[in-house]
Amino acid sequence: MTTSRRSFLRTAALSTAAVPFLPALTGAASAQAQPAALSKVRLGFIGVGLRGRSHLQQALYRPDVEITALCDISADAIARSNAMIEKAGRKAPVAYTKGAEAYLDMLKRDDIDGVVISTPWEWHTPMAVATMKAGKYAGLEVSATVTLKESWDLVNTYEKTGSHCMLLENVCYRRDVMAILNMVRQGMFGEMTYTHCGYEHDLRNIKFNDGKGHGVGAEFGKNAYSEASWRTQHSVDRNGDLYPTHGLGPVAHWLNINRGNQFVRLTSMATKSRGLHQYVVDKGGPNHPNAKVNFKLGDVVTTMVECANGENIVIIHDTNSPRPYSLGFRAQGTKGIWMDDGDTIYLEGISPKPHQWEPFAPYGEKYDHPLWKQHAQTAQNAGHGGIDFFVLRGFIEAIKNQVAPPIDVYDAAAWSAISPLSEESIAKGSKPVEIPDFTRGKWKTNKPIFGLNEVY
Repeated sequence: MTTSRRSFLRTAALSTAAVPFLPALTGAASAQAQPAALSKVRLGFIGVGLRGRSHLQQALYRPDVEITALCDISADAIARSNAMIEKAGRKAPVAYTKGAEAYLDMLKRDDIDGVVISTPWEWHTPMAVATMKAGKYAGLEVSATVTLKESWDLVNTYEKTGSHCMLLENVCYRRDVMAILNMVRQGMFGEMTYTHCGYEHDLRNIKFNDGKGHGVGAEFGKNAYSEASWRTQHSVDRNGDLYPTHGLGPVAHWLNINRGNQFVRLTSMATKSRGLHQYVVDKGGPNHPNAKVNFKLGDVVTTMVECANGENIVIIHDTNSPRPYSLGFRAQGTKGIWMDDGDTIYLEGISPKPHQWEPFAPYGEKYDHPLWKQHAQTAQNAGHGGIDFFVLRGFIEAIKNQVAPPIDVYDAAAWSAISPLSEESIAKGSKPVEIPDFTRGKWKTNKPIFGLNEVY
């Protein structure tokens, strides 16, 4: 065992000793008596490909977590996961591999408290619904839903069963956006008026490959590798913001969506589709079979959301273009503005020179969120700059203390619904589309909990 791993385990053990106050939101579970905290959390995993194994690794670092079952149709994925578990000195879990619905057999087990779901998008809601119906916490990778009906399925299942579902949106825990959240809550930006976000990430080498690894070839579908085997088909069939939650999640917390505020309506538009076709031609030549595929997804999709309290949100989806990675965050209020690209800030009356940007770094240090102050050293081993540690930790702590997760089923439903609603708006010539109130009015009295009542 390495020194860093020993340090991680010691810190994790200490950090889980305290008991958080995490009130359940109003809903089916709120009227029930508070159950006793669990000494250990028993997890099952549905989907242990690249993303699932990333969550599995974080779970293996924790002495208060047991891995009791794995489910995946890929024998290679199961073998790689078992190798990780063996290396960590843990007992081999039971594996469920026989068919696409093997997870239903796994969910019958009584030694699972929560299930981490990291599968293709179209399986997310059916698996989360089955998990909740089985009386277990569902930890659901993004996006949670593909259709509007699926968003309602998640909400209705929670309200009927009282079983929680957490959207595992790791970007909500990014250090800079949590510092901004801290500043927003302290009034540093005045009254919030506008936010900008998105998913601007060149995924062409993810959407196509020759079946052996990322970045080689122009194939997609059943003979391709990893996400290219399923994700690219969405770009063939759909035109909208297919992946909104990485940007929208942090912004929703800044604006108290579902907790004093809500999305009201949106309008979307898409550019022409050129990037994926050009990539196929560049990689496979003009005579490649996929050069004849009509990709429906526009290269850049722009969605504007109106909120109940008068703020606007602009969301950009751009995954088919050659570009550096950016989530394009912008927080703007009556007293100032922060922009992710350039990492700059301007606060009226505080910044040294009027109308001139200054670096954000000193503010990031001063307003560093308490969660990061407490757990930064532990999180350094985790993926995506540490945020993978925090998001799985939030899920585990909610299970351990038998309370509502910090990113709940209503967040999952509302944030993910941007996808089908943006498709609808584009199909209707960019006409405004109403966004349902998945809380059924509870947003008016629900109080913010993200980052406030988690263990410090």
